Amino acid sequence: MKLMAAAIGNDPAAIRKRIEMMEQVLERSFTLPGMSRKVGLDFALGLVPVVGDIITGAMGLYIVWEARNLGMSKFQLMRMAANVGFDSLLGAVPIAGDVFDLFWRSNTRNLKIIRKHLDKHHPCARVIEG
Repeated sequence: MKLMAAAIGNDPAAIRKRIEMMEQVLERSFTLPGMSRKVGLDFALGLVPVVGDIITGAMGLYIVWEARNLGMSKFQLMRMAANVGFDSLLGAVPIAGDVFDLFWRSNTRNLKIIRKHLDKHHPCARVIEG
């Protein structure tokens, strides 16, 4: 319950927490049996032709929308949207797209872009991991 309470609000720390939670759900929420590889809804829903990629693409664009709320530059937002678009486009290819989704983590890439922005422009939102 504490985690959810920390994610409510429009301050940079709350936005960061929401983005990190969404990235974890999309990219690292469970481990594939026999592979020891963490995957998330991006991979799992990507197995459902077309609809799964549309849903996870929309979820990825939510991260971009939250980044816009942080005042990130248009270049950064376009780069992040391109990551999501590339993931959705190639992920929609049957079988090859599913394999692609195992290795291309657009939401993790976007989280790195956001963290770099936050660390530079909102250092109070930095999370110290121990």
